[in-house]
Amino acid sequence: MNLHQFRFVQEAVRRNLNLTETAKALFTSQPGISKAILELEEELGVDIFARHGKRLKRVTEPGQQVLRSIEIVMREVANLKRIGEEYSKQDAGTLSIATTHTQARYFLPAPVAELRRRYTKVQVVLHQGMPEQVARMLLDDVAEIGLATEALAGYDELVTLPCYEWQHALVVPLGHPLSAVERPTLEQLAVYPLVLYQPTVTGRTRIDQAFTRARLKPMVALEAIDSDVIKTYVRLGLGVGIVSELAMRTDPPETELVARPLGHLFGSNVTRVAFKRGAYLRQFVTAFAELLSPNLSASLIARAMGGQGSDYQL
Repeated sequence: MNLHQFRFVQEAVRRNLNLTETAKALFTSQPGISKAILELEEELGVDIFARHGKRLKRVTEPGQQVLRSIEIVMREVANLKRIGEEYSKQDAGTLSIATTHTQARYFLPAPVAELRRRYTKVQVVLHQGMPEQVARMLLDDVAEIGLATEALAGYDELVTLPCYEWQHALVVPLGHPLSAVERPTLEQLAVYPLVLYQPTVTGRTRIDQAFTRARLKPMVALEAIDSDVIKTYVRLGLGVGIVSELAMRTDPPETELVARPLGHLFGSNVTRVAFKRGAYLRQFVTAFAELLSPNLSASLIARAMGGQGSDYQL
């Protein structure tokens, strides 16, 4: 057996048992993948996949156990590569970060700039997506560190730690009736069309729950995943916006819009940093995590990665 066979099996499962797509993803031929998987099954003495003709239909019960072992082997292979990179190039390499649009635009610029100042030979790659995509990129080893408000804590395969708290803010055009209200109520917000985040991003769940508890059904004019998009449509008069407070900390200061904190209505949200459980973290990955929050330290991260708790109070 060899790593190529393991990689073929792993990718076939990721591609919903479609060997054509698997071959495309791995830049090889479909017959070559089929042959390699059959040879592995013959060597193991079990069927990893149940078949209908030449098509893979499902993963067998022994195949599930084989997959779990393959995951461990491939994770450790990735760790070996990182260890080699760490000790051959202590201050160089690529840091891949998976995060949401809001974090990438408003929170990460300062930590990324500081990391680049300290580690001039480190290249930073930002992968942006929805929270579930951030989790998947960590699980698939596309990224080494992830940052999001939703979804990350729901995966047992990830180690997550709270990074910072934030609240939502109302954003309205200068001169709008709500611009003169310091503490808007849900009833006041429900009068106007709302421009909001999509349901699965940036704390939207808290907003929906608050209106539901108050038995109010606001009119949603537009949903988006990007704070800048929301602000653009608010400027055009499409409605009043609700964004992360980070989105209003712009430089230069916003002159066309007015922001009002909404923590009294929707509470606080916690953005979390995440790593794949069992992964080897290079020195500059841990250093970057420490830049994200004064509460994060190399020793805390090491304890969490070692299974000694994964939470603390912010």
